[in-house]
Amino acid sequence: MADTRNVAIFCAASESIDNIYVDAAHRVGTMLGEMGASLIYGGSSAGLMETTAKAAKEAGAHIVGVVPDILVERGRVSTLLDEQIPCRNLSDRKDIMLSRSNILVALPGGIGTLDEVFHVVAAAKIGYHSKQVVLYNVNGFWDSLMALIEKFKAEGFIKGNMEHILTKADNIEELEKLIKEATE
Repeated sequence: MADTRNVAIFCAASESIDNIYVDAAHRVGTMLGEMGASLIYGGSSAGLMETTAKAAKEAGAHIVGVVPDILVERGRVSTLLDEQIPCRNLSDRKDIMLSRSNILVALPGGIGTLDEVFHVVAAAKIGYHSKQVVLYNVNGFWDSLMALIEKFKAEGFIKGNMEHILTKADNIEELEKLIKEATE
């Protein structure tokens, strides 16, 4: 996998999501497959996770699922995986996804997605790695989070420029460009 673009995707496993986000996840998966990437994700058979993996696989991507024990116990592991990496819990999952990827992309998601984003961003901010997290800003989904981060910076809670660690892509073309830059 050394010559492959290894892209970790964080996103929702919820099934009750507006179609605008489902369509966006499908486009991201297709783009990853078309660029010859490996998709590294949480391995769930639900929500945007499954949508992204299915589109990526159909477009030729290698699909890597980092699967915590609880997903196996609940029978929620995707059947699309080319490679399944078992892990004990969500903390292990994040660390493995980080170590296996060149760049991390957050599609719209909930608490779990936020946890993944901030786990990786905090580790980069301290200096554990230099990988970038890109928020795919479908329908302005991440605008309020980015405004909150700007407030934190303005009030001194976050020091320095974070664009090399956390940025957003407002469309698929911007996202593709950022992925290519991080994986060339």
